Amino acid sequence: MPALPTSAVIGVIGAGAMGAGIAQVAAQAGHSVVLHDNLPGAAKAGIDNIRRQLEKSVAKGKMTQGDVDNVVARLQPADAIDALADSRLVIEAIVENLEIKRQVFAQLEALCSPDTLLASNTSSLSITSIAANLERPERMAGLHFFNPAPVMKLVEVVSGLATTTEVADTLYDTAVAWGKVAVHTSSTPGFIVNRVARPFYAEGLRLLQEGASDAATIDALLRQAGGFRMGPFELMDLIGHDVNYAVTRSVFDAYYGDTRFEPSLVQQALVEAGRLGRKSGQGFFDYVGENTAKPQPKFAAPANAELPALVVQGDPGVVAPLLERAQEAGLDVVRRESLQPDGTPRLYLGGLVLALSDGRCAAERAVNEGLDALVLFDLCLDYRSASAIALAASHMTSPEARQLATAFFQRLGMDVTWLTDTPGLVILRTVAMLANEAADAVLQGVCSAKDGDLAMQAGVNYPRGPLAWADSLGLPFVHRTLTHLQQSYGEERYRSSFLLRRNALSEESFHE
Repeated sequence: MPALPTSAVIGVIGAGAMGAGIAQVAAQAGHSVVLHDNLPGAAKAGIDNIRRQLEKSVAKGKMTQGDVDNVVARLQPADAIDALADSRLVIEAIVENLEIKRQVFAQLEALCSPDTLLASNTSSLSITSIAANLERPERMAGLHFFNPAPVMKLVEVVSGLATTTEVADTLYDTAVAWGKVAVHTSSTPGFIVNRVARPFYAEGLRLLQEGASDAATIDALLRQAGGFRMGPFELMDLIGHDVNYAVTRSVFDAYYGDTRFEPSLVQQALVEAGRLGRKSGQGFFDYVGENTAKPQPKFAAPANAELPALVVQGDPGVVAPLLERAQEAGLDVVRRESLQPDGTPRLYLGGLVLALSDGRCAAERAVNEGLDALVLFDLCLDYRSASAIALAASHMTSPEARQLATAFFQRLGMDVTWLTDTPGLVILRTVAMLANEAADAVLQGVCSAKDGDLAMQAGVNYPRGPLAWADSLGLPFVHRTLTHLQQSYGEERYRSSFLLRRNALSEESFHE
């Protein structure tokens, strides 16, 4: 079935921020839209707010007043649900309560044509469960928009157990026709985005709890080295800790307490204290009062050290751009063949060894590899352009060797921060865990590798799809990193997905 034609009437239930936003998207795509809310006057108020939002675009020169008038003319408020009877598609966007949603869809099934498609915008409830009591559950699916719906590109098309392929495909094509990036997913806890994104918050929270660094510095590393739009702590403050914590608890409970989704006691304490982030004025950072200046990341002071030639042993692989950057900074770079069994590269500055983290802490690597002075550096999205980097040193590394490492990366134009000796540092462990969760989603038939990556880029602005990122790093390296993290912590939380392990062994990428 193709996308619904613009002649099809779209019904939307719920005139709050999400419902009104979805109604605006459909109306801007050319559909007549009936917006219903059971609170008298709420639908009209929702349309009035849509007009105000669109008129802001007029002031910015992005729309004409005539365009705004045409969109608003296609929006019809309705205080009675009966007004939705002629809709070709009805999208529900009301409170996240299973029984209330079931009642609404039972009303719609009795009211609308048998050909009417029914969709829920739920972000956390099972589509299979919502549709279970319908006479024709096959015509119902999830159509999960992200807030604010007119701005955010992603729509997750969620198939319940009974949803037909034709219904899912029609909703997918309709979302694309509305200018959205659509992905298919099955109705499992968290769908794609709210499931795969959990490690982004969880690893930051664990690093903070373990004292690896402070929130502002970890945020800065995720932005400046990882290429993420926001760090985990500023993002959680923006979302609201009550919301973010509730989603984590929901996914954790839905997966029967799987430790990969274990909530953080640090975030629980913020919720209990009422420090919910921006909306309450305080979260990890303060947003009201005299002390509203955001804490600055803790970067190392300028280091003065004479830099010897950089000796590179082995294939530099993903760190090759770092060597190019060193040469452009005027450093001598000498290349040698690798003596390492796994072929991983080492960089030498005199007697100091610099090595990309592989999920082990520096102390373990130094002991295992017989090194007196070892500094591990973190992964970067692009070593050519990264403006910050995290380092960790083994216990035997002297202060002078640390200064030498600091001076080297500062010479390359990078802010340097020293972490406690933490396995996987910040970016590497976060990316490895995101890729691992995405791999498990693919393994379990939740989504394709392509849709998994697309969802994370379009839904939460990741700089790269987690699975494509893992492919670029090499799946054996990602698998080895996770294995080392699991050994370091002794926790199932860091176990490799079977799909990741299998593809690493067979040298098969996720996107072949």
